Amino acid sequence: MRDRLAVITAIVAGIFMTVQYFLTSTGAATAYRTILAWMQIIFSFALLVGVLGVVRIHGKRFIANSSERFYAGVLLAGVALMVVLGFTGGIERGSPFLWVFDNWQAPMQSTVFSLLAFYVASAAYRGFRARSGESAVLVIAALIVLLGRVPLGEWLSPYIPDTADWVLHVPALAAKRAILIGIGLGMISTSIKVILGLERTYLGGR
Repeated sequence: MRDRLAVITAIVAGIFMTVQYFLTSTGAATAYRTILAWMQIIFSFALLVGVLGVVRIHGKRFIANSSERFYAGVLLAGVALMVVLGFTGGIERGSPFLWVFDNWQAPMQSTVFSLLAFYVASAAYRGFRARSGESAVLVIAALIVLLGRVPLGEWLSPYIPDTADWVLHVPALAAKRAILIGIGLGMISTSIKVILGLERTYLGGR
């Protein structure tokens, strides 16, 4: 019965969210805003469940695994610190919560993202080996775009920046649109399966 109620709720909500784009009545707009408010409530509870899950998992690691105890302890201390600062000092500009976020979390996030550049460079090195005609085209296009984005390319030839712009705005954009169309069709097919009750993995099944 619980699974059936969840499926019925998903079907009704999916049909309404699809139909409301074609409705112009005030009641439909009010119902749409109400559902959006419910989504915010669900998001809040989902965030709480996620935090509790992180605390539970790393709490077990802190207690049982001595090799990961330090990292688990730092994570748990950080979570506790941000919760205390948020409830005691607020999250407005100038608050301790926002100061910690801007001066601790943001630099650490930038450091992690900067490390991704090395992985991207490694993947590009492996992908740019001209082992076939397609990979040779990829290498040539990548070199043109790279040279077109630095002063060296314009110094070598004024046509290199224009060629780089053409590569980005014609073939690359066409491939990007094709990928986006494929993603859109996949989203539509999955949504239709959820609305029809054929897709039930959100209930925890397979």
